Amino acid sequence: MKFVIVTGLSGAGKTQAIRCLEDIGYFCIDNLPPALIPKFAEVTMQTDGKIQKIALVVDIRGGKFFNDLFKSLKILSGMGYSYEILFLDASDDVLVKRYKESRRNHPLANNGRIINGILEERKKLSEVKEKADHIIDTSNLSTRQLKAEIQRIYASDGTTDNIVITVMSFGFKYGIPIDADLVFDVRFLPNPYYVEELKKHSGNEQPVKEYVLKWPESNEFITRIKDLMDFLIPNYIKEGKSQLVIAIGCTGGRHRSVVMANLVYEHLKDKGHTVIISHRDISQDVIGDGK
Repeated sequence: MKFVIVTGLSGAGKTQAIRCLEDIGYFCIDNLPPALIPKFAEVTMQTDGKIQKIALVVDIRGGKFFNDLFKSLKILSGMGYSYEILFLDASDDVLVKRYKESRRNHPLANNGRIINGILEERKKLSEVKEKADHIIDTSNLSTRQLKAEIQRIYASDGTTDNIVITVMSFGFKYGIPIDADLVFDVRFLPNPYYVEELKKHSGNEQPVKEYVLKWPESNEFITRIKDLMDFLIPNYIKEGKSQLVIAIGCTGGRHRSVVMANLVYEHLKDKGHTVIISHRDISQDVIGDGK
């Protein structure tokens, strides 16, 4: 079991960091009192190995409890757990600017000058920073760049390809999926619904698949969409996108869209991506109008 203790200056990006860690499979808790870290470790042992990577945000919001950090980490090590400290930093002027833009009070400013709170916090965190395994200065980093840096350090497979892709078939008669990032309409393809022996079957069955793919336009479409995915997905990953929903629709979501979604799924799976297939409307109106 691996623990990452996320700490650092208020306003330096700990919230974005914990979200990034969550995207790459860490179980994350924000603002956990340090004294509870050993207790939490004991609880995770009861998950039968389902939780292996944990990220905890610990900072001066914990007040006097923050002073227990090193004591708790020593206990954690004594229990046989390894941990790393990720420290988020930024320059004073950048932190002041961020606080002014957010119109929030610094937790140590006591309604006084923001810079005084920042300087006091630096003093309190100096020992933690000295013992940090990784220090990231976010002064000139965008959220995307911060995510890329965290993925570089903590992605277990050493890559930044942590995007989860859902390929979904659907029927336009039941509405476009609200979470779709990309929507493709295959209603231009010949419809198996109007072939009597195919009407009751779905795109998961070989006769329907063979019918859909016997048309030149079907094969041209799947070739073009594969090429488009090969271009788009690496760029989505580069920009830090963690989830992508590709929706392919026909009239009822039972025949043509199912065949095409399955082919896109297999292509992306063969490319090594993490892919989920979903046929949202395949069971709707097995016999009905306008499939």
